[in-house]
Amino acid sequence: MFSKILIANRGEIAVRLIRACKEMGIAAVAVYSEADRDALHVALADESYCIGPARASDSYLNGERIISAALISGAQAVHPGCGFLAENAGFARMCGKNGLVFIGPDPDSMERLGDKAELKKLAAAAGLRVIPGTEAVASAAEAAREAEKIGYPVMLKACAGGGGRGIRLVRSGDELETAYAQASAEAEAAFGDGRMYIEKYIYPARHVEFQILADESGRAVCLGERDCSVQRHNQKLIEESPSPAVSGRQRAQMAQKAAAAAAAMGYVGAGTLEFLLDADGNFWFMEMNVRLQVEHCVTEMLTGIDIVKWQIRLAAGIPLGFDQDGIRFGGAAVECRINARSCGSVGLLHVPGGPEVRFDTWLTPGAGVSPYYDSLLGKVVVHAATREEALRKMRAALCELVIDGVRTNLDEQMQILDDERFISGAYDLTFMGNG
Repeated sequence: MFSKILIANRGEIAVRLIRACKEMGIAAVAVYSEADRDALHVALADESYCIGPARASDSYLNGERIISAALISGAQAVHPGCGFLAENAGFARMCGKNGLVFIGPDPDSMERLGDKAELKKLAAAAGLRVIPGTEAVASAAEAAREAEKIGYPVMLKACAGGGGRGIRLVRSGDELETAYAQASAEAEAAFGDGRMYIEKYIYPARHVEFQILADESGRAVCLGERDCSVQRHNQKLIEESPSPAVSGRQRAQMAQKAAAAAAAMGYVGAGTLEFLLDADGNFWFMEMNVRLQVEHCVTEMLTGIDIVKWQIRLAAGIPLGFDQDGIRFGGAAVECRINARSCGSVGLLHVPGGPEVRFDTWLTPGAGVSPYYDSLLGKVVVHAATREEALRKMRAALCELVIDGVRTNLDEQMQILDDERFISGAYDLTFMGNG
């Protein structure tokens, strides 16, 4: 096992990783931009290094500076968290060349599985039902020809996409050229890769993802599903598990398929296979996230399995200590993402508490919310015996949460929880006006 890990991220995920390291007896090294000098993850780490100015391109996306900090600190491994360099095969390869273990899949797997068009071929070969679509298209004109073959409406998606960026719904040929230009430019800015591909638009549908863990021996297990259908502009707002739209039989079948597919792809580590669930109960494979997901804590609350700790163990070559039959699912878990709607300094901060209530955050009184980074302030996660009880617990937790000094989406989250469509579980990706 590693004795020291560098955390190549910031915010709530860096705090989460540092705490996991401390519980495992591993020293944690933080990196920070000049804007994050007084951040919570810096205060919690055993040592820390400034890696540049506030802009992410000059700091958290600067792989050479992060590698230098790791080597100076004597860390044996680098954990990228989620976002920034988490799915950057070049950075993972740079870690290996400098004798550092990248806590995630190997660079070759990351390249193979990170290319959405190539991944669809692998998924189909592994027995998953794949959304009809194309490989990468070279231009808007080619995209238009392919869209006519598939039939409108279609989805334009970035080959190197993630986090809802580089995606456009195109309902007719009149919209395609503009949508292609916008999505490609957005993908180029976010990922340095403007290539696009096309998928048939599945409608109505829910977004359901399956969490997997896989070790070097080829053993893979599935930790159940998360329903991520409450989204605004392809950005997730609420996640829950189990999904109210998935039956016990479907869950067992898809868990087996997801684990088998991950093993067939040669995947090692923590990952997520994402699907669209149509009105007829068919699961259509979309993509695979080859990293830790923001919403991993929903599954942790439901199963009692610490995904971060297992991710670290798997990177160290330790085999899984349980099989599929050893996973126990109990009750229901719900997560609400708390996002900033303005910049400023946090004044009064009161976090919710109580049994099986969790608030993963980087906030402290006086913390500055800047325009340079993601708007996520934290995640309220609750667990209860039933979905109905979990929703009541979440309402109570959000009522208890106070973040003074910056505007947030707390009111919006309460409105969602009080919406009869959400309460009944009869919602899909159109719930927030998407599509």
